[in-house]
Amino acid sequence: MSSHSVGEVPALEALADSVIERVGALAHALRVEGTRIGVGELLMAHRALGAVDCSSRQDARLALRAVMCSRRADLARFDRAFIEVFGDERPPGREQPLSELGAIERAVLPRAGIPGSVSRAPEQEPVPVPAAWSDVEVLRNKDFAHYTEAEAALAKELIALLARRGPTRVSRRTRASRRRGHSPALRETLRASLRTAGEPVHRRWRAPSVRPRELVLVCDVSGSMAPYARMLLQYIHACVVARRRVEAFVFGTRLTRITGELTSRDHDRALERAFAAVTDFSGGTRIGTALGVLNRVHGRRLGRGAVVVVLSDGWDRGEPQLLADEMARLRRTAYRLVWLNPLAAHPDYEPLTRGMRAAVPQTDELLAGNSLASLEQLAELLEAM
Repeated sequence: MSSHSVGEVPALEALADSVIERVGALAHALRVEGTRIGVGELLMAHRALGAVDCSSRQDARLALRAVMCSRRADLARFDRAFIEVFGDERPPGREQPLSELGAIERAVLPRAGIPGSVSRAPEQEPVPVPAAWSDVEVLRNKDFAHYTEAEAALAKELIALLARRGPTRVSRRTRASRRRGHSPALRETLRASLRTAGEPVHRRWRAPSVRPRELVLVCDVSGSMAPYARMLLQYIHACVVARRRVEAFVFGTRLTRITGELTSRDHDRALERAFAAVTDFSGGTRIGTALGVLNRVHGRRLGRGAVVVVLSDGWDRGEPQLLADEMARLRRTAYRLVWLNPLAAHPDYEPLTRGMRAAVPQTDELLAGNSLASLEQLAELLEAM
């Protein structure tokens, strides 16, 4: 039974609504900063407020930070968002809901629809938690060609997370393992037996290790790919910075290697250097000629067993037979050959252009490369290789 009088119930309900609104605003501010906040984290935030003395601003802030931050980079974002939503360090007054949360913890939790909380009135129905909308979900399926500058900046960290996921392979080198069933480590077992009078009581094992597989990214920067080139180059730069053994190339009428230009962790500076190195931006397209240079000039650098990803819409001014021959040659040396075509995002898309008709028979996978969702699909495919 609640200790509040009947006259206090409307005031408590209004304060509960204010707290829920402020916590939802805090979650929205964190999403805008790039932090991943979903309904689960929002529910945990209400539970955390019910577990501490919310009349203390510091306790409430630390409780919310513990459940709404999952990475080190989120801590600074949380501090900025908390001050934006709840104000600065001045003593909170009536306009700051955190000052009176200690007295109404049980009033707030039922309004948030949290299981296991005690309701004030049995006739009241739980209300769904607000502010479940996310900027990230909106951008996930939005076409890169329709991105604004602000949306491109917001997608930068999401692309960086996707770039960390790549293909791997089993290495000839082994690592120490505690699980039985792997190869016996004779040297380590013999060394351990010296402690037990030469008896191999404690056996040692070794298991195969996993190393990153070579990844080659070849991006079309011709005029027809201009709406997508910047975002795709942003993904390529993130791959070069995040993982080892990644090679980056761009082509229009000629092939240019830009791996060295993209090694800088400063995204804007890296793209500026890449743009300076390429002389055929927004020009024509000769895919067969570019792949011929990739096969013959850079083939030794790439080696065998690499995963090659070509990002192009397939509009080619060259000879289709040349493209087919170079794709077949590249397919024989690559582990997998993936083609990303932004036009493939359309449900009725068919590879009818001369370039795509020549390339598709030699391609292992044809994906769309027009959105974050398509890059996520590519990351899942690379991880499964």
